[in-house]
Amino acid sequence: MTGNRMPAQPADQILRNLGVTLDLADGDLVANAVVVSKVIASNGEVGVVVSNSEGTSWLDQLALITAASEILRQSQFVGPDEP
Repeated sequence: MTGNRMPAQPADQILRNLGVTLDLADGDLVANAVVVSKVIASNGEVGVVVSNSEGTSWLDQLALITAASEILRQSQFVGPDEP
């Protein structure tokens, strides 16, 4: 994506506004996170932005993206609100 860049923003409010939630059990601990976002620039250009939690190595990033891809393949793209 091109154009003037704003300073990096914390993702918590953006993800909250998009309705992103995690289904965690009591006592679960999220150790790392990778956020993949579709971004539409003010000029209409569409891009993808990937951001990691602090301390996430490239290996953790690759493992999380690969695992997420496999989960989506196995679920046959059926979302939680679909039969």
